[in-house]
Amino acid sequence: MSTSTNFLAVDLGASSGRVMLGRWNGQVFGLEELHRFPNNPLRNGGKLLWNVEELWAEIKRGLQLYATKINEPLKSIAVDSWAIDYGLLDQAGQLSGLPFHYRDHRTDGIMEEVLAKVGKSRIYSETGLQFLPFNTLYQLYSQAKTGRTALIEAVSFLMIPDLFHYRLSGKKVAEYTNATTTQFFSATKKDWATGLLDELDIPRQFLPEIVPPGTILGELLPELANEVGLRQPEPVLVVAPGTHDTASAVAAIPYLDEKSAYISSGTWSLVGVEAGEPVLSSQALKLNFTNEGGVANTIRLLKNVMGLWLVQECQRHFREAGQNYSWAELIRLSTETEPFTSLIDPDAPDFLNPASMPEAIQAYCRRTGQPVPNSPGALIRCCLESLALKYRVVINQLESLLGYGIETIRVVGGGSQNEALCQYTADACQREVVAGPVEATALGNIMLQAIATGQLQDVAAGRKALQSSVTLKSYVPAANVEWPKALERFERLLALA
Repeated sequence: MSTSTNFLAVDLGASSGRVMLGRWNGQVFGLEELHRFPNNPLRNGGKLLWNVEELWAEIKRGLQLYATKINEPLKSIAVDSWAIDYGLLDQAGQLSGLPFHYRDHRTDGIMEEVLAKVGKSRIYSETGLQFLPFNTLYQLYSQAKTGRTALIEAVSFLMIPDLFHYRLSGKKVAEYTNATTTQFFSATKKDWATGLLDELDIPRQFLPEIVPPGTILGELLPELANEVGLRQPEPVLVVAPGTHDTASAVAAIPYLDEKSAYISSGTWSLVGVEAGEPVLSSQALKLNFTNEGGVANTIRLLKNVMGLWLVQECQRHFREAGQNYSWAELIRLSTETEPFTSLIDPDAPDFLNPASMPEAIQAYCRRTGQPVPNSPGALIRCCLESLALKYRVVINQLESLLGYGIETIRVVGGGSQNEALCQYTADACQREVVAGPVEATALGNIMLQAIATGQLQDVAAGRKALQSSVTLKSYVPAANVEWPKALERFERLLALA
């Protein structure tokens, strides 16, 4: 007889996805990977698209594996993913086409066009969102220019996790944390910023109801349960967690308090704090901070930093050139090279989606009068040191916005396993870094399911349980006079942009 309550978290990342089994025994959470699969975008006619049909097949495969391997009832399932991207449904509930990838070039120059029409301060005062060229607002504006018919005929607009929740439950809604990333969500009214869409002549009849994280959307569709072999006395519930993966990750950070900043470290690095209210000041606009919805009526005041995409793309380039380095080998090579030789701004447009990341880094260094890193180790060290310095800049900016000091940096996600980057971050920021949990997103997803289904009272209780469920590692900053010198060089680079 089962002594635990079982949940499935579908965690979709930009490069891979997982179906994770979470067990709650009343004291601690257990986590097991049931199914991992690649998330390979499609290139079709010059367009970069998400293969959501393949992802859907993999999600169903995860459910099938649960049905065949786990002889215990499943309480619920929930999906989280990256933000920003969306699908449009027709009258029959079918996709009008595969969703665009946020790195597709259809938004090139669009943000500047939108800002020329309505102004930066107008958008920020309502949405409080960081200006990124691929935000949903600019994707929709681009589509209104080149594919308006599809927008006019669309019945439903669903972001990526909402799309899969619809296929699981039949319920078409927008979950709050992901809705806030679109840049057409009102930070003060807590609803769609329809006036902004009207000003930009973007159709909006397709916008769904917004629901808070932790909402039970319904039961797993019976025909789907039969298809995957999930036959149990009680139906499986479908829950909307913090569907933006960062919202789920932040929810699962033990000991997070007002003196802590977090870094959700993966393909992107999300550097921020958990706040009670949005910060919509002129200084926040100038510094380009974002106010995204969090769980339990919180705001994630943060900045997007390019993240380990830099290293991932270097690794991919090396592999295609016949140099099949593992992650550990690349980190080892980087530690064997001379420190602080070359630095880059991780958020420079050069690195958003280059054909070759190593060549883009080399061209940047050449253009800025620095030594050109020519070995894999030198390239990776350049990326890691530059990321740590960018974190320091963002932490300093956060302190200026908050009016008080940050004492601890809490790193979660895959990047928390990168010991070199964690130590560099501690040294560059001169603050203790606490790393873990690695699987923060899946744990946050599962924790929200446990709260929604009555297993836990609230997020505070969930975080307390996670303190006993995970292992954390601390990195103490070392005294090194080279880091302050590197920071001065780095800040001069940023000033050149």
